[in-house]
Amino acid sequence: MNSLIGQDLGHYHIVEQLGEGGMATVYKAFDTHLERDVAVKVIRVDQFAPAVLEQILKRFEREAKLLARLSHPNIVGVIDYGAYKKIPYLVMEYLPGGTLKGMLNKPIAAAEAARLLLPITRALDYAHRQGMIHRDVKPSNILITSDGEPMLTDFGIAKLLEGDGGQTLTATGMGIGTPEYMAPEQWVGKATAASDQYSLGVIFYEMITGRKPYTADTPAAILLKQMGDPLPSPKTIIPELDEKAVKFLYKALVRNPEDRFSSMGDVIGELTAI
Repeated sequence: MNSLIGQDLGHYHIVEQLGEGGMATVYKAFDTHLERDVAVKVIRVDQFAPAVLEQILKRFEREAKLLARLSHPNIVGVIDYGAYKKIPYLVMEYLPGGTLKGMLNKPIAAAEAARLLLPITRALDYAHRQGMIHRDVKPSNILITSDGEPMLTDFGIAKLLEGDGGQTLTATGMGIGTPEYMAPEQWVGKATAASDQYSLGVIFYEMITGRKPYTADTPAAILLKQMGDPLPSPKTIIPELDEKAVKFLYKALVRNPEDRFSSMGDVIGELTAI
Protein backbone atom coordinates (compact mmCIF):
# COMPACT_ATOMS: atom_id res chain seq x y z
CA MET A 1 0.00 0.00 0.00
CA ASN A 2 1.27 3.47 -0.90
CA SER A 3 2.42 5.78 1.89
CA LEU A 4 -0.19 8.20 3.20
CA ILE A 5 2.32 10.70 4.62
CA GLY A 6 1.19 14.25 3.87
CA GLN A 7 -2.39 13.24 3.13
CA ASP A 8 -5.53 14.03 5.12
CA LEU A 9 -7.88 11.33 6.38
CA GLY A 10 -10.80 13.54 7.30
CA HIS A 11 -9.42 15.97 9.87
CA TYR A 12 -6.37 13.79 10.58
CA HIS A 13 -3.23 15.00 8.80
CA ILE A 14 -0.73 12.16 8.39
CA VAL A 15 2.71 13.25 9.60
CA GLU A 16 4.96 10.19 9.67
CA GLN A 17 4.94 6.39 9.66
CA LEU A 18 5.46 4.78 13.06
CA GLY A 19 5.41 1.12 12.09
CA GLU A 20 4.10 -1.51 9.73
CA GLY A 21 2.94 -5.08 10.17
CA GLY A 22 1.39 -7.71 7.96
CA MET A 23 -2.13 -6.40 8.47
CA ALA A 24 -1.80 -2.66 9.15
CA THR A 25 0.38 0.43 8.97
CA VAL A 26 0.53 2.87 11.88
CA TYR A 27 1.01 6.60 11.37
CA LYS A 28 1.44 9.58 13.62
CA ALA A 29 -1.15 12.20 12.66
CA PHE A 30 -2.29 15.64 13.77
CA ASP A 31 -5.95 16.07 14.67
CA THR A 32 -6.75 19.49 13.23
CA HIS A 33 -10.04 19.70 15.15
CA LEU A 34 -8.74 19.01 18.65
CA GLU A 35 -5.17 20.14 17.85
CA ARG A 36 -3.36 17.10 19.24
CA ASP A 37 -1.24 14.22 18.01
CA VAL A 38 -2.93 10.85 17.47
CA ALA A 39 -1.99 7.42 16.14
CA VAL A 40 -3.82 6.22 13.03
CA LYS A 41 -3.80 2.50 12.24
CA VAL A 42 -4.63 1.90 8.58
CA ILE A 43 -5.70 -1.63 7.61
CA ARG A 44 -3.84 -3.03 4.60
CA VAL A 45 -6.72 -3.91 2.30
CA ASP A 46 -4.31 -5.45 -0.21
CA GLN A 47 -4.30 -8.48 2.11
CA PHE A 48 -8.00 -9.12 1.47
CA ALA A 49 -9.70 -10.87 -1.40
CA PRO A 50 -11.86 -8.34 -3.32
CA ALA A 51 -14.95 -10.47 -2.72
CA VAL A 52 -14.73 -9.98 1.06
CA LEU A 53 -13.76 -6.29 1.16
CA GLU A 54 -17.35 -5.08 1.66
CA GLN A 55 -17.75 -7.65 4.43
CA ILE A 56 -14.56 -6.33 6.03
CA LEU A 57 -15.80 -2.73 5.95
CA LYS A 58 -19.07 -3.68 7.66
CA ARG A 59 -17.24 -5.80 10.22
CA PHE A 60 -14.75 -2.99 10.81
CA GLU A 61 -17.48 -0.53 11.76
CA ARG A 62 -19.00 -3.02 14.20
CA GLU A 63 -15.68 -3.91 15.82
CA ALA A 64 -14.58 -0.26 16.04
CA LYS A 65 -17.71 0.62 18.00
CA LEU A 66 -17.06 -2.26 20.39
CA LEU A 67 -13.44 -1.19 20.84
CA ALA A 68 -14.48 2.37 21.62
CA ARG A 69 -16.45 1.05 24.60
CA LEU A 70 -13.37 -0.49 26.21
CA SER A 71 -12.34 1.80 29.05
CA HIS A 72 -9.35 0.71 31.09
CA PRO A 73 -6.26 2.65 32.24
CA ASN A 74 -3.94 0.15 30.53
CA ILE A 75 -5.74 -0.19 27.20
CA VAL A 76 -4.94 2.32 24.47
CA GLY A 77 -8.24 4.05 23.78
CA VAL A 78 -9.91 4.13 20.37
CA ILE A 79 -10.93 7.72 19.64
CA ASP A 80 -12.46 7.46 16.19
CA TYR A 81 -12.68 5.32 13.07
CA GLY A 82 -13.36 5.85 9.40
CA ALA A 83 -12.59 4.76 5.85
CA TYR A 84 -10.42 6.51 3.27
CA LYS A 85 -11.13 5.35 -0.29
CA LYS A 86 -12.50 2.12 1.20
CA ILE A 87 -9.40 1.74 3.36
CA PRO A 88 -10.53 1.41 7.01
CA TYR A 89 -8.60 3.08 9.79
CA LEU A 90 -8.70 3.43 13.57
CA VAL A 91 -7.67 6.56 15.46
CA MET A 92 -6.07 6.01 18.87
CA GLU A 93 -4.18 7.81 21.56
CA TYR A 94 -0.60 8.64 20.57
CA LEU A 95 1.99 7.32 23.04
CA PRO A 96 5.59 8.35 22.26
CA GLY A 97 7.38 6.13 24.81
CA GLY A 98 8.12 3.12 22.58
CA THR A 99 7.12 -0.52 23.10
CA LEU A 100 7.99 -3.43 25.36
CA LYS A 101 9.74 -4.98 22.36
CA GLY A 102 12.29 -2.17 22.54
CA MET A 103 13.10 -3.14 26.14
CA LEU A 104 13.91 -6.78 25.36
CA ASN A 105 17.59 -6.28 24.60
CA LYS A 106 18.62 -8.15 27.76
CA PRO A 107 16.93 -10.44 30.32
CA ILE A 108 14.79 -8.82 33.01
CA ALA A 109 14.54 -10.09 36.59
CA ALA A 110 11.42 -12.22 37.09
CA ALA A 111 9.94 -9.94 39.76
CA GLU A 112 10.40 -6.87 37.54
CA ALA A 113 8.98 -8.70 34.51
CA ALA A 114 5.94 -9.70 36.54
CA ARG A 115 5.49 -6.11 37.73
CA LEU A 116 5.56 -4.84 34.14
CA LEU A 117 3.07 -7.45 32.92
CA LEU A 118 0.56 -7.10 35.78
CA PRO A 119 -1.15 -3.99 34.33
CA ILE A 120 -1.45 -5.77 30.96
CA THR A 121 -2.91 -8.82 32.70
CA ARG A 122 -5.48 -6.60 34.43
CA ALA A 123 -6.33 -5.04 31.08
CA LEU A 124 -6.87 -8.49 29.55
CA ASP A 125 -8.95 -9.59 32.54
CA TYR A 126 -11.18 -6.54 32.05
CA ALA A 127 -11.51 -7.15 28.31
CA HIS A 128 -12.29 -10.83 28.76
CA ARG A 129 -15.08 -9.91 31.16
CA GLN A 130 -16.46 -7.69 28.39
CA GLY A 131 -16.43 -10.69 26.06
CA MET A 132 -13.39 -9.55 24.03
CA ILE A 133 -10.28 -11.62 23.30
CA HIS A 134 -7.15 -9.86 22.07
CA ARG A 135 -5.74 -12.70 19.90
CA ASP A 136 -2.38 -11.01 19.23
CA VAL A 137 -0.71 -10.18 22.54
CA LYS A 138 3.00 -9.56 21.86
CA PRO A 139 5.73 -7.12 22.96
CA SER A 140 5.19 -4.74 20.03
CA ASN A 141 1.52 -4.43 21.04
CA ILE A 142 2.48 -3.29 24.54
CA LEU A 143 3.24 0.42 24.43
CA ILE A 144 5.13 2.25 27.17
CA THR A 145 4.02 5.71 28.30
CA SER A 146 6.46 8.50 29.13
CA ASP A 147 5.93 7.54 32.79
CA GLY A 148 6.92 3.93 32.12
CA GLU A 149 3.36 2.57 32.32
CA PRO A 150 2.57 -0.35 29.97
CA MET A 151 -0.48 -0.01 27.71
CA LEU A 152 -2.07 -2.73 25.56
CA THR A 153 -3.01 -1.86 22.00
CA ASP A 154 -4.37 -3.56 18.86
CA PHE A 155 -7.52 -5.02 20.38
CA GLY A 156 -9.86 -6.05 17.61
CA ILE A 157 -7.42 -6.07 14.71
CA ALA A 158 -7.12 -9.85 14.67
CA LYS A 159 -10.87 -10.24 15.18
CA LEU A 160 -11.48 -7.95 12.22
CA LEU A 161 -9.49 -10.27 9.97
CA GLU A 162 -11.26 -13.42 11.06
CA GLY A 163 -14.40 -14.82 9.47
CA ASP A 164 -17.41 -15.88 11.51
CA GLY A 165 -16.26 -19.49 11.39
CA GLY A 166 -12.74 -18.65 12.53
CA GLN A 167 -11.23 -18.77 9.04
CA THR A 168 -8.95 -16.02 7.79
CA LEU A 169 -10.41 -13.45 5.42
CA THR A 170 -7.08 -12.45 3.90
CA ALA A 171 -6.44 -13.08 0.23
CA THR A 172 -3.16 -14.82 1.03
CA GLY A 173 -4.65 -17.08 3.69
CA MET A 174 -2.21 -15.52 6.15
CA GLY A 175 -2.76 -16.69 9.71
CA ILE A 176 -4.10 -14.35 12.34
CA GLY A 177 -1.61 -13.55 15.06
CA THR A 178 2.17 -13.66 15.35
CA PRO A 179 3.55 -17.23 15.12
CA GLU A 180 6.02 -17.13 18.04
CA TYR A 181 3.33 -15.79 20.39
CA MET A 182 0.32 -17.75 19.13
CA ALA A 183 -1.27 -20.47 21.23
CA PRO A 184 -1.47 -23.88 19.50
CA GLU A 185 -5.29 -23.70 19.21
CA GLN A 186 -5.08 -20.40 17.31
CA TRP A 187 -3.52 -22.18 14.34
CA VAL A 188 -6.91 -23.81 13.71
CA GLY A 189 -9.00 -20.70 14.43
CA LYS A 190 -10.05 -21.57 17.99
CA ALA A 191 -8.91 -18.52 19.95
CA THR A 192 -10.21 -18.27 23.52
CA ALA A 193 -9.37 -16.21 26.58
CA ALA A 194 -6.82 -18.92 27.43
CA SER A 195 -5.04 -18.11 24.14
CA ASP A 196 -4.22 -14.65 25.50
CA GLN A 197 -2.80 -16.39 28.60
CA TYR A 198 -0.45 -18.40 26.41
CA SER A 199 0.77 -15.30 24.59
CA LEU A 200 1.36 -13.58 27.92
CA GLY A 201 3.35 -16.61 29.04
CA VAL A 202 5.57 -16.42 25.94
CA ILE A 203 6.23 -12.74 26.65
CA PHE A 204 7.13 -13.47 30.29
CA TYR A 205 9.45 -16.30 29.18
CA GLU A 206 11.16 -13.96 26.70
CA MET A 207 11.45 -11.14 29.22
CA ILE A 208 13.26 -13.23 31.82
CA THR A 209 15.37 -15.48 29.57
CA GLY A 210 16.09 -13.20 26.62
CA ARG A 211 14.68 -15.70 24.14
CA LYS A 212 11.33 -17.09 22.98
CA PRO A 213 10.46 -20.67 23.95
CA TYR A 214 9.88 -21.84 20.36
CA THR A 215 11.55 -20.41 17.27
CA ALA A 216 11.98 -21.76 13.74
CA ASP A 217 12.42 -20.59 10.16
CA THR A 218 8.75 -21.02 9.22
CA PRO A 219 5.40 -20.70 11.03
CA ALA A 220 4.66 -24.37 10.35
CA ALA A 221 7.93 -25.40 12.00
CA ILE A 222 7.03 -23.34 15.08
CA LEU A 223 3.70 -25.15 15.33
CA LEU A 224 5.44 -28.53 15.07
CA LYS A 225 7.73 -27.57 17.94
CA GLN A 226 4.81 -26.36 20.03
CA MET A 227 2.95 -29.61 19.51
CA GLY A 228 5.86 -32.04 19.68
CA ASP A 229 8.61 -30.59 21.86
CA PRO A 230 8.48 -30.08 25.63
CA LEU A 231 8.75 -26.52 26.86
CA PRO A 232 12.47 -25.65 27.06
CA SER A 233 13.13 -25.33 30.77
CA PRO A 234 13.78 -21.70 31.73
CA LYS A 235 16.03 -22.96 34.56
CA THR A 236 18.58 -24.22 32.02
CA ILE A 237 18.99 -20.56 31.06
CA ILE A 238 18.53 -19.05 34.54
CA PRO A 239 19.39 -21.73 37.13
CA GLU A 240 18.52 -19.44 40.03
CA LEU A 241 15.01 -18.70 38.72
CA ASP A 242 12.36 -18.70 41.44
CA GLU A 243 10.12 -21.78 41.42
CA LYS A 244 7.00 -19.61 41.39
CA ALA A 245 8.07 -18.17 38.04
CA VAL A 246 8.86 -21.66 36.70
CA LYS A 247 5.47 -23.05 37.75
CA PHE A 248 3.71 -20.03 36.25
CA LEU A 249 5.37 -20.63 32.87
CA TYR A 250 4.57 -24.34 32.78
CA LYS A 251 0.92 -23.58 33.57
CA ALA A 252 0.50 -20.67 31.12
CA LEU A 253 2.31 -22.45 28.28
CA VAL A 254 0.65 -25.86 28.50
CA ARG A 255 -0.62 -27.05 25.10
CA ASN A 256 -4.22 -27.77 26.11
CA PRO A 257 -6.04 -24.48 26.80
CA GLU A 258 -8.30 -26.20 29.33
CA ASP A 259 -5.23 -26.96 31.46
CA ARG A 260 -4.17 -23.31 31.74
CA PHE A 261 -5.39 -20.91 34.43
CA SER A 262 -9.17 -20.69 34.78
CA SER A 263 -9.13 -16.95 34.15
CA MET A 264 -6.90 -13.89 33.92
CA GLY A 265 -7.92 -13.21 37.50
CA ASP A 266 -5.92 -16.28 38.51
CA VAL A 267 -3.00 -15.10 36.36
CA ILE A 268 -3.02 -11.80 38.25
CA GLY A 269 -2.70 -13.68 41.53
CA GLU A 270 0.19 -15.80 40.28
CA LEU A 271 2.15 -12.87 38.85
CA THR A 272 1.62 -10.88 42.04
CA ALA A 273 3.25 -13.70 44.02
CA ILE A 274 6.42 -13.80 41.88
